Amino acid sequence: MATIETGPGALRVSLTGTEKVFGLLRDLEVPLSAVTSAEAVPSGLGALRGLRAPGLGLPGLRAIGTWRRRGEKTYVSVRRNQPALRLRLSGQPYDTLLVGTDDAAELAATLSV
Repeated sequence: MATIETGPGALRVSLTGTEKVFGLLRDLEVPLSAVTSAEAVPSGLGALRGLRAPGLGLPGLRAIGTWRRRGEKTYVSVRRNQPALRLRLSGQPYDTLLVGTDDAAELAATLSV
């Protein structure tokens, strides 16, 4: 399960080894100044838009990888029945982060301040 940590000036998303392999992703660190908006979504899978390229998508169960739609590239690690944190970024390789976490609402409130 992905973990999200905020430190002085940066946010870090750490994936398990299995998530890295199946999602073809690496751990990601972005400066807090690049976060333009933060919101908690009740269902990470329900909030997912676009096409998987590359990554793992198990319909209704799990999504890990990069999702793309016109003009947008999203870093994804979500699972069924789990809320997620959606971050919009500027000036980064990914335009959006969508990461499942049980404390999505608390993190969104912290990052929105």
